[in-house]
Amino acid sequence: MSTPTRAPERGPGGSIATGQRRRGDALFRGTATGAGVLILLVLAAVAAFLVWESLPAFTTDEEIARGSLVGYVWPLLFGTVLAAVIALVVATPLSVGIGLFISHFAPRRAAQGLGYLVDLLAAVPSIVYGIWGIVVLSQAMVPIYAWLAENLGFIPLFAGPASASGRTILTAGLVLAVMILPIITALARDIFLQTPRLHEEAALALGATRWEMIRYSVLPYGRSGVVSAAMLGLGRALGETMAVALVLSVSDVVTFNLISSTNPSTIAANIALNFPEAAGVETSVLIASGLALFVITFLVNFAARWIVARSGAKS
Repeated sequence: MSTPTRAPERGPGGSIATGQRRRGDALFRGTATGAGVLILLVLAAVAAFLVWESLPAFTTDEEIARGSLVGYVWPLLFGTVLAAVIALVVATPLSVGIGLFISHFAPRRAAQGLGYLVDLLAAVPSIVYGIWGIVVLSQAMVPIYAWLAENLGFIPLFAGPASASGRTILTAGLVLAVMILPIITALARDIFLQTPRLHEEAALALGATRWEMIRYSVLPYGRSGVVSAAMLGLGRALGETMAVALVLSVSDVVTFNLISSTNPSTIAANIALNFPEAAGVETSVLIASGLALFVITFLVNFAARWIVARSGAKS
C-alpha cells in the first residue's frame, strides 16, 4: 500500500506552520536575489565585451574614416539623440492623452477595444514600421516639408531646402514616435487606472469638473509612472535599428535642419548597415560607437530613476 501524503502542519486558524512559511520566504528571497545578481552579471559582461572589443579603435595608428574616433562617433551620437528626442516630444503628449481617454473618458467596451489595439501596435515588428515609413509616411510628408521650408524657413529647424524624397531625420523621428507610442500609452493607462477611487470621488464631491479632477488627482498620482514610461520609450527609440536604417537618408553630418536631405545617422542604424562589410579596426570602431550608445542609455536610465524618485517624493 502506498503511504498517504502528509498534509502540511497548520497552526491556529488553519494557517500553514511558521517553519514552512519561513522556508518559502527564504526560497523566494533567494530566487529574487539570484535574478537580480544575474541581471547585474549580464550587464557587466556586455560592458566588458564592448570595452574589450573596442580597445583597438582607441589604440590603433590606422586612419579612421572621417578623421578621429570622436569625429566618427559624434555625428552618429547627435543623430541618435535628435531622432529619439523628436520621437519622445511627439509620442509622450499623445500617449498621455490616449491613456487618459481610455481610463477615464471612453465607454467600457470602447476602452477595452482601444486597449487591445494599443497592445497590438506594440507587437508590430520594426521592419514593418520602417517599410511604412519609407513607402507611406515619407511620401506624405514631402508637401508638408515644402510648405515648412517656404513659410517657416527663417527657423533653423525648417531652413530647407526641403527633401524631395521625404526621407529626413524628422520622418525617422515620427516613425520612432509611432513605435514607442503603444509602450508609453499602455503604461500610462495602467497607472491612471490605479489612482485611488476615493481621491477622484472626493475631488468631484468638492465641485471639481472632470478635467479638474484629472488635473489635481490623476495626473499628480501618475507623474512618476508617466516619467518612467517616457524613459522606457526613449530607451526603445535610442536603440532602434531597422526602421531608422530604412527611412533615413544618411549624410553623416551634424545639423538641426529637420527637413533637408542632409541628415545625421544614428549609431544603431550605422552599425546595422556597415557591420557586415567591416573588418579589423573598422569592426572595433563600430563596437566603440556601440559602447557610446551603451553609456548614453545607461545615463538616460540613471537620470530617469532620479527623476522618478524626486517625483515620487513630491507626490
